[in-house]
Amino acid sequence: MGSRGNSVLAMVFLLLFAGNVEVIGQSSGLRVGFYSRSCRNVEPIVRGVVQRFLGRDRTVTAALLRLFFHDCFVRGCDASLLLNSTRTNRSEKEHGANGSVRGYDLIDAAKAEVERQCRGVVSCADIVALATRDSIALAGGPDYPVPTGRRDGRISIVNDANVLPDPNSNANGAIQAFANKGLTPQDLVLLLGAHTVGITHCGFFRHRLFNFRGTGRADPSMDPALVRQLQRACTSDSVEVFLDQGTPFRVDKVFFDQLVSNRAILIIDQQLRVEQRTDDIVRALANGTLNFNAAFAQSMTNMGNLDVLTGTRGEIRRVCSAVN
Repeated sequence: MGSRGNSVLAMVFLLLFAGNVEVIGQSSGLRVGFYSRSCRNVEPIVRGVVQRFLGRDRTVTAALLRLFFHDCFVRGCDASLLLNSTRTNRSEKEHGANGSVRGYDLIDAAKAEVERQCRGVVSCADIVALATRDSIALAGGPDYPVPTGRRDGRISIVNDANVLPDPNSNANGAIQAFANKGLTPQDLVLLLGAHTVGITHCGFFRHRLFNFRGTGRADPSMDPALVRQLQRACTSDSVEVFLDQGTPFRVDKVFFDQLVSNRAILIIDQQLRVEQRTDDIVRALANGTLNFNAAFAQSMTNMGNLDVLTGTRGEIRRVCSAVN
């Protein structure tokens, strides 16, 4: 996307979804409406930029969700992922797991428009959080309040990104990786639910189609019809496929319906069915006993609170790719 044990979360915001009131976590120092006096138009400005980009490219939602997660999961939500390398330092961008991360151009465009109205006021970290929320809402997902007040970090080190989960992680490994960041098994399930608009390359799961665990056969846990479909599609490792085969541009619960039907493409997604702690949540989301919109908004907010810099810590960058 530190632990929640190291950063106390005050549960103070209420979010209304289809008649259900959900509590949203807020990290100390962040609050909804942080810029209400200093840059009152920041949210409409950011949403306008997201809407413009999304009109040209419907995969923007997936790009921003991945960018936000890969930033928050390393040093916290401090926009350290946006920093370019320098002559003396390789930044997080250089890590292999971040090689295909994109959306920097959208964040830069939003930052430039915000700076024209409110110079030196709004952090790149907050713009990432707001833009991600807007892309979710514009793709049919929840439109939830985002606590702001984050400041930008000054440190970005390539090897720090080693903590990012592997697409082939098993259930226990993924649960532990998220727990190390103060996130629960439910957060794991919901944040992987961002794959509802995700795209991956055949190289990440090809072994499941042709030589699972050295057997020379496909993974028997994958739906045979999906195996045949992907075997035809994956003519090379670079071919891209949608992780949600039903509504790939819409943020919804269809992804979890497919998990229950053994139609997960990545190992890390299918592993959610293996561990009882996560399988129960997957089934609740699929059958509707756990409201997807409310739960997804809650977990996105939890992630957005990870190790934030507030007050006088960090800085407000003039441009998102370099420290001041």
